[in-house]
Amino acid sequence: MIIPVNLPLGSYDITIENGVLKKAGSILNLNRKVLIVTDSGVPEEYSKAVAAQCKAPYIATVPMGEESKSLEIFEELCAAMLEHGFTRSDCVVAVGGGVCGDLAGFAAASYMRGIDFYNIPTTVLSQVDSSVGGKTAVNFNGVKNIIGAFYQPKAVLIDPETLKTLSERHFSNGLAEAVKMSLCFDKELFELFENSDTHEHIETIIEHSIKSKCRVVEQDEKESGLRKVLNFGHTMGHAIESAEELGGLYHGECVALGMIPMCSPEIRERLKSVLKKLNLPTEYHGDMEKLVSAASHDKKFSGEKVTVITLPEIEDFRMEEWSTAELFERMEEFFK
Repeated sequence: MIIPVNLPLGSYDITIENGVLKKAGSILNLNRKVLIVTDSGVPEEYSKAVAAQCKAPYIATVPMGEESKSLEIFEELCAAMLEHGFTRSDCVVAVGGGVCGDLAGFAAASYMRGIDFYNIPTTVLSQVDSSVGGKTAVNFNGVKNIIGAFYQPKAVLIDPETLKTLSERHFSNGLAEAVKMSLCFDKELFELFENSDTHEHIETIIEHSIKSKCRVVEQDEKESGLRKVLNFGHTMGHAIESAEELGGLYHGECVALGMIPMCSPEIRERLKSVLKKLNLPTEYHGDMEKLVSAASHDKKFSGEKVTVITLPEIEDFRMEEWSTAELFERMEEFFK
């Protein structure tokens, strides 16, 4: 299946196909120098399979985990390209999860003011969400994704077979973003989560999630309006993630928690049932002082106001301007 992403200055195709990783060379232009960015948690066979299809591959393996989304690792990637004589005619390929995609995309966006970037996501989280839309970034001073760029890939290849090597926790972690998409845009998908086995329907979940996100990105590439809806659950979720010192809970687990306070009571109970079914958390009892401090650094704040997404009904999201006091009160209500 091919899903086109139609943008004014950078349209591209997303290919979803079992086994497509081993056919990357027939879809992507790899007949040049290629920096393949992967991490230590990704099976080596994936990056090696891509490298075997490149004219001049260089594999950069970064440590697994959110800590690798740093300026130091970003610098290492740029240094590797400089050392190997990369020019504007060469490219970067991410093979892994969201960390690899964010890092590799930001390096591609920055090196020589921009070289080609391809994304081959290998986790549920990156396949249903982060590989689509062109957001690239690193963390800085304990704040998530605060330094980065909007930089669209030239193509995305999604191979559902790569998900077979994931642990159950990583599998569930990624589904949180798909649940987010279903609540905001796709009632049918949310009902699938309620009534069906996610492993059996993972390709349907990927397809529905990507199509929803593509529709949003095509209308609002750089988050000036509608795309802000994709932050549903993320204002509080990012605060929890930062308060956990970038490692206590996975990103999707934090987003799952962040969605709960933003739903109406009726939807909240249905959401909690789905999250429990997916083995995602529904309660958080962390340090409130750290949580409030982390939330106050969120890049979505504009002065004393922050745009939050609330959900009275499925597919009926609302954008609301809350004061910092309102946000912190809601956090204390649910996470004390």
